Amino acid sequence: MNFGLTIPAQTTSFLLLYYVDHLKLNPGWAATAMTCFALYNAANNPLIGFLSDRTRSRWGRRIPYVRFGALPSLLLFGLLFSAPFSGTDQPVALLVYFVVMFILWEGFATAVGTGYLALLPEMFRTYRERTDVAWRMNAVQIFGLLVGLALPPLLAGMIGWTAMAWVFAALAAAAIFAGLGGLFERPGSAGRELGFLTALRATFTHRAFLIVVAALTMRFFATGTLAAGMGFYVRYSLGIEGGAATTILLAGAFVTAGLALYPWRTFIAPRLGPRGTLMLAFGLTAVSLIPLALVNSLVGAAITTVLFGAALAGLILMGDVILADVIDDDELRSGQRREGMYYGMAGFITTLSTALTSQVFGAVTRASGYDPTLTVQPGAVADGFRFFMTVPPITGALLALAILSVYPLHGARLSAMRDALARKRGGQLDAES
Repeated sequence: MNFGLTIPAQTTSFLLLYYVDHLKLNPGWAATAMTCFALYNAANNPLIGFLSDRTRSRWGRRIPYVRFGALPSLLLFGLLFSAPFSGTDQPVALLVYFVVMFILWEGFATAVGTGYLALLPEMFRTYRERTDVAWRMNAVQIFGLLVGLALPPLLAGMIGWTAMAWVFAALAAAAIFAGLGGLFERPGSAGRELGFLTALRATFTHRAFLIVVAALTMRFFATGTLAAGMGFYVRYSLGIEGGAATTILLAGAFVTAGLALYPWRTFIAPRLGPRGTLMLAFGLTAVSLIPLALVNSLVGAAITTVLFGAALAGLILMGDVILADVIDDDELRSGQRREGMYYGMAGFITTLSTALTSQVFGAVTRASGYDPTLTVQPGAVADGFRFFMTVPPITGALLALAILSVYPLHGARLSAMRDALARKRGGQLDAES
């Protein structure tokens, strides 16, 4: 299922390339639209998460959102890459189509993703279980990243963007519906349910949560910048035409990340814990991206993306694991399991990375003089996209490293929290029996 959910989510990283470079939408308009979308996405995430915590149905709390939201989200994903307008002839119509389809797709996709991710800490309770499941789940996700991030430029050049999107939608649907039968939910807490504003306040006053989502926002800003800019970097900074080179670079990063997941899980995560593992991964990410400012060949860029992929594995592995610790800590504080609210609030905050990426993209294109309608771009465009691929993501990784240095749930405090939660659950089981 993670494979199927990853494909459309990652393929939307090419929306700027599709709408701006292919359909010739004004890049300033596109950046503004993406920013507005990010604000909308930020608002609907906590609402959907809160609703999933309070949903009661014969399928459970989370599963209905996955079961009934997947098909509409994939149909809208296909339509998102099926724009019938051109930026040169009908720019306003193209912009309206882009915004409407993006909003509709994102609403359904958020419901499905929140329901799915909220099941991870509920189905798997211990750190060992979660890291074991996380590396397996994300090893599968790597294939989704390869399809959703590495293949679109290549396939779009062969069969077109629209056909590529519908092929991916069908592939994602097959994977998601094949996995529905494996989902299960545990009985929820019997405690008093919190109202929305009370739940919002309880979540926003959880210091560990705020630190984690701030670091994860920087992660998505760094990786989102790389994904959104790779096609531009290859074409204008390296001077290589066609989608094959972009596919090679992104595939190198994700294949390496997939291969590195098991070593991270086996040798690093048990020794360093969630915080230490993430801090190491962010530090390696920052170092690995420096060569992109200097290389001028496909080989040099490929070596760099392989190094980045090795660091990316640590980020992929530990993101949901460390958030699960935060949710466990909240159970001790509130007496409830509120996975939906926490994943919704995490989406609320981390989605702002999209707005940040869009604004940086808009600023760089304006400063460099990039104009998608020109046959030959100004010389500053090459340096502009080289800057875009290095300075913003490196800055994001370093900020995440600094943020995690004050994360409280590590060492003795984390062990004490886990012990207290185990005693609480043991007492509940005795009472029920």
